[in-house]
Amino acid sequence: MPFLPISRKDCQDRGIEQLDFVYVIGDAYVDHPSFGHAIISRVLESFGYSVGIVSQPDWKDPDSISILGKPRLGFLVSGGNMDSMVNHYYVSKKKRPTDAYTPGGVMGKRPDHAAVVYSNLIRKSYKHTPIILGGIEASLRRMAHYDYWSDSFKRSILLDSGADMISYGMGEKSIVEIADALNSGIDIKDITFIKGTVYKTRDTEHIQDGILLPSYERMKEKKKEYAASFKIQYENTDPFSARPLIEPYDHGVYVVQNTPAMPLSTMEMDDIYDLPYMGTYHPSYEKAGGIPALSEVKFSLISNRGCFGGCSFCALTFHQGRIVQTRSHESILKEAERMTKDPLFKGYIHDVGGPTANFRAPACKKQLKQGVCTNRQCLFPAPCPNLEADHTDYVKLLRKLRKLPGVKKVFIRSGIRFDYLLKDKNDTFFHELLKHHVSGQLKVAPEHISDEVLSKMGKPENRVYEQFIKKYEAYNKKIGKKQYVVPYFMSSHPGSTLKEAVALAEYIRDLGYMPEQVQDFYPTPSTLSAVMYYTGLDPRDMKPVYVVKNPHEKAMQRALIQYRNPENYQLVKEALISAHREDLIGFGEKCLIPPRKFNSAGTKRSNNKKKGRKKG
Repeated sequence: MPFLPISRKDCQDRGIEQLDFVYVIGDAYVDHPSFGHAIISRVLESFGYSVGIVSQPDWKDPDSISILGKPRLGFLVSGGNMDSMVNHYYVSKKKRPTDAYTPGGVMGKRPDHAAVVYSNLIRKSYKHTPIILGGIEASLRRMAHYDYWSDSFKRSILLDSGADMISYGMGEKSIVEIADALNSGIDIKDITFIKGTVYKTRDTEHIQDGILLPSYERMKEKKKEYAASFKIQYENTDPFSARPLIEPYDHGVYVVQNTPAMPLSTMEMDDIYDLPYMGTYHPSYEKAGGIPALSEVKFSLISNRGCFGGCSFCALTFHQGRIVQTRSHESILKEAERMTKDPLFKGYIHDVGGPTANFRAPACKKQLKQGVCTNRQCLFPAPCPNLEADHTDYVKLLRKLRKLPGVKKVFIRSGIRFDYLLKDKNDTFFHELLKHHVSGQLKVAPEHISDEVLSKMGKPENRVYEQFIKKYEAYNKKIGKKQYVVPYFMSSHPGSTLKEAVALAEYIRDLGYMPEQVQDFYPTPSTLSAVMYYTGLDPRDMKPVYVVKNPHEKAMQRALIQYRNPENYQLVKEALISAHREDLIGFGEKCLIPPRKFNSAGTKRSNNKKKGRKKG
């Protein structure tokens, strides 16, 4: 099966006079199941619909989205695999130098707020053609939300874009139902009945059992109203128990979120990943150097989706949901066998996982029949008594992959949830993880060591991480390996004052390790943490939360994690003085920095330069 059409000539070669859908995307066209546009396009194709790709159009040129002509049923629009603003900017709001989803890694080939810009561009030329938004940018901005980059409270992306509908979440089920409805002749304005979609209306009488949220105007005026609204949204992300949500706007307009699409069965997951993907980027990008983002996933295997981890700073609950869905061993092995025949394959499978690698089943049997609990998390603040922590299936899968001809090593890089790992009474996976799937270092994300901050993050207490570390070291010693844990820490998360930041720095001091990378908290749409950042309230209990917004204090908290870096000296010193921890400035064993800044030769820096004498 060839690549999907990207030009009129491609359509002619395939005998297509008019495409059913034109898919406008912010990424380069990569026909690989790790890219959302590839999955949606191939799924539609498998149901008999023709799809063409317009990749990274020139948003300053209205003709750029017309290269494939007017679609019979509608335009699909996605900002890309990443939110375009996260793709463009560091948390400091400085521009990133490269874009891994663009040919050659070139930055600047897509606009800010790409989904809105593309939709507006389409609407200028095609007044009445349906536009359906999808992808993570639209999914996480489907209702009114805080926009960190403009520091403003924005309306639903549906209103600002001029689109007709959003297919939120992963979208495979809803996009086919939308296509079938359009194909049957139903007007886009009357397609109000599909799970996993958001639409706008002036009439809400047809909505059964809906929840009326605070109006956009009220939320914009009072942040507390937004925190309350978000809590309702957060509690209505489960396809079994959720109710429709109705968000009012001025002039009698309502944005309505239907309940989420049902989770995919294993057979449905297998069918999706067995579609005829080319497995690489479009050959037209070869001269530019290809697509950097593909290298991370080309030889990786997606085994699951969904996550019941419930981290506050993560939007997976809103996008993929909390119910874990898995592919069968047969499907994964079939893909792995194809992978081994790729001329570029060197024997290493880079990853076997998903949002959380060691989640290979729903948290408990109840979830596939009744959904997840709305009033509690599966792992936070402690594992639920009903949680079934079992790695048996994952171990069997990894063993099969290790035995495949041509496979030298199978890595696990998509993240291990260590509290779930400890909950499993059978340590087989722990042993095999260290023996076969770690290459010297295991990356884990405790995020912080302060229980106060961890509670805001939705992460387990620090003692759980300490328990994991002890077990990790003991098992490595048992098998005679020297393998280390590389912990990821986050600075400036809501709840973190300078006091907690200093405590984290002391912890790092005692580890004898300075992290090379530090993640400064990034308030992205549709996360609990972003709502805390914007409102100063924790939506879960509506209690006030300390929030760092001052760029200088954020810089101090970040510098403390890398206090050994000479460039951070002044920030660290200022932070310690501000936190009244001058006891950590000195030459003692527990001190973080000396009283004066020293140069590389170990001498004090001086503003007075010594004058040299000429030799006579």
